[in-house]
Amino acid sequence: MINIFNYIEKKSPVHKLTGATKLLCLLIWSLAAMTSFDTRLLAVMPVLAFILFFVSKIKFSEVKVMFYFTFIFMVLNNLLIFLFSPEHGTTIYGTRTVLFTIFWRYVVTAEQLFYQLNVILKYLATIPIVILFVSTTDPSEFASSLNRIGVSYKIAYSVSLALRYIPDIQREYHDISIAQQARGLEMASGKQKLIKRLKNAADMLFPLIVSSMDRIEIIASAMELRGFGKNKKRTWYSARPFAVSDYLSIAFCIILAAVSVGLRFVNGGRYFNPFI
Repeated sequence: MINIFNYIEKKSPVHKLTGATKLLCLLIWSLAAMTSFDTRLLAVMPVLAFILFFVSKIKFSEVKVMFYFTFIFMVLNNLLIFLFSPEHGTTIYGTRTVLFTIFWRYVVTAEQLFYQLNVILKYLATIPIVILFVSTTDPSEFASSLNRIGVSYKIAYSVSLALRYIPDIQREYHDISIAQQARGLEMASGKQKLIKRLKNAADMLFPLIVSSMDRIEIIASAMELRGFGKNKKRTWYSARPFAVSDYLSIAFCIILAAVSVGLRFVNGGRYFNPFI
C-alpha cells in the first residue's frame, strides 16, 4: 500500500524537533521562498532542503508518490505559464532576448526561460520542506506543540485527528480495493483502459464514504463520553519542551527570511535581473 501524507517514524535530528518548531520553520521558509525571485537564494534553498531530507533519514521510496505528483504539477504549471503568457518574463525584466520562434506569438526568450527557472526553483525549495514536515511530525506531538504556543486545544486536537485520519483513509481504500478486486472488479493498469479504471475507482467511493462516516461517529461518541471540551485546558501525553535545537532551527529560518527581505533592497525589488 502506498502511503501519502503519512508520519514516518525515524530517529533523526529532524524528528527530534517539536511539531511547533517544524511548523514555524515551514511557514517562515515558505514565506522566504514564495516572496523572493532572487535566483541566487532560490538556488541555495533546494540544496538545503535536500540536505535536511538526508539528515531526516527519510528514503525517497517512502515519499516518491508525493514527489512525482509535485513534478507533474510543476511541469503543467510551467506549460500553462508559457501558453497563456509567453512574454511575461520580458515584461518583468524589461529586455527581450529572442532565442527562437515556435509559431505565432510563442517566441522563446531568455527572459521567459529565466523567469520559469525561478518558478521551478520555488517548487524545489518549498515542496520538499512540506513533505518533510508531514513525514517527520507525529500528529499527537504536533497537537500538543500547537497548544503550547497558544492555539486552542480543540483546534490542535482537530488538526491531530485530520493528520491521523489520512493514513486511515488510505488503508480503508486499500482494503476496499482488495475486496472489490476479489469480487471481479479489475483495477490493474494492463487489463483495463484508463476510463474504465477511473469508473471502477469511483465505484469504491461510496463504501469508503460510508465507512468514514461510521468512523467519525465512533470518534465523536468517544470524545463526548470522555467530556472532551468541558475544561479550558488539558494535558498531553506527548508534550515536549523546546530544546536548543528548536531555537537554533527557528533562528536559522528567521535569518533566511531576513536574507530574502534584504535581497529586495539589494535588487531594488523582488526580482534579480541579470539582463541589465
